[in-house]
Amino acid sequence: MKDKLLALCMLALLALPFGARAELVVEVTQGVETPTPVAVVPFGWSGTSALPEDIAEIVATDLQRSGFFSTMKRSDMLSFPQRQDQVFYRDWRVSGQNYLLIGRINSTGGEQLEVVYELYDVLKEQRVFGEQVSGSTRNMRDIAHYIADAVFQKLTGLRGAFSTRIAYVTAQQRAGGQHSYQLQLADSDGARARTILESNEPILSPAWSRDGSKLAYVSFESSRPGIYVQHLATGQREKVQSFPGLNGAPAWAPDGQRLALTLSKDGNPEIYVLDLVRRQLSRVTHHYGIDTEPTWAPDGQSILFTSDRGGQPQIYRVYLSDRRIERVTFEGNYNSSGKLTQDGRFLTMVHRSTGAGAAFNIAVQDLKTGRLDILTQTSLDESPTIAPNGSIVLYATQEGNRGVLAAVSLDGRVRFRMPAASGDVREPAWSPYLQ
Repeated sequence: MKDKLLALCMLALLALPFGARAELVVEVTQGVETPTPVAVVPFGWSGTSALPEDIAEIVATDLQRSGFFSTMKRSDMLSFPQRQDQVFYRDWRVSGQNYLLIGRINSTGGEQLEVVYELYDVLKEQRVFGEQVSGSTRNMRDIAHYIADAVFQKLTGLRGAFSTRIAYVTAQQRAGGQHSYQLQLADSDGARARTILESNEPILSPAWSRDGSKLAYVSFESSRPGIYVQHLATGQREKVQSFPGLNGAPAWAPDGQRLALTLSKDGNPEIYVLDLVRRQLSRVTHHYGIDTEPTWAPDGQSILFTSDRGGQPQIYRVYLSDRRIERVTFEGNYNSSGKLTQDGRFLTMVHRSTGAGAAFNIAVQDLKTGRLDILTQTSLDESPTIAPNGSIVLYATQEGNRGVLAAVSLDGRVRFRMPAASGDVREPAWSPYLQ
């Protein structure tokens, strides 16, 4: 219980207000053919004053948004049980529900809370599991995401990712044609968005450290691109690289002490690795082609990158021990922006097939079998980023004349979009697990 409480406190710290908000709205456009019905009953509350968040509603929305579940409307519920002896399985079975989630919230003094929740199998008429979680009124949304993660994992066998965060860049056009750029941080469902950097110049390529405490990104605020690292808990930031020419595409090593970068300080865009502790820079690639967009393999032993050294943009891998390079993608005439799942097996990318009228889509390649599947049907997709459980690919795309975020599951069965109320949304980056 202590570890869970510490984790929830860390999530609450990352969610503290910081500047302007530009929240996204999640719209599920496609789920699995037969989603599992789940009834999430409003949690009971022992206090007298109203709570700032509805935990059960957030849990239900999380599960619904995953595309794997359909959640019951409260208006269709025949009762609102809070304890096992109040559960009448027949009512829920007649209503077509497979599972039932109930809970109750007790005040433990001041802003402190104790949340007890229980999941029941309606068809088997038995309790699946339950838990008690401690927190405060300030981190009720974190508690809700935590519960949704636990239920998701119990019913699918896959770890949930509702408690994670996403970073992205928004652009607003001001009077006179100038633009304002904001680096935003939000919950995985787009809620609690906050601005961690605002600039009149472009912001690009946000990248999370593996412990989720820092973001690296590219900012043009000092007339040329510089690479910055920002500590999310304190807001402290530092410029770690700004050579003449291109400084771009930072990517964190699994050890959290190195960044892979694209630099053109020697005349041509190449891949470098910067040791942040020793401040030592080492060049990884040497070729007259353009090498860019590095991404680390989970074991830290190799880096995948985009290069046009073969005449067209394709994804390659360089092994750091001996600088040996191998080509990874072969299908299509354009593959870029590669990102690996945490097990290193699946590679997502921006892909364009051969032939007239081919569009830029998000695709996934199984590195074990070589099979490539195109996941999207839109035409200007870019910047894929993968949920830490490997289930969902979030990416930027165009909707009319606006940039929006959209998502698709790795098997193509689940889709949703995340437009903002105004402005363009680009450059998404999904956080690692934060607990």
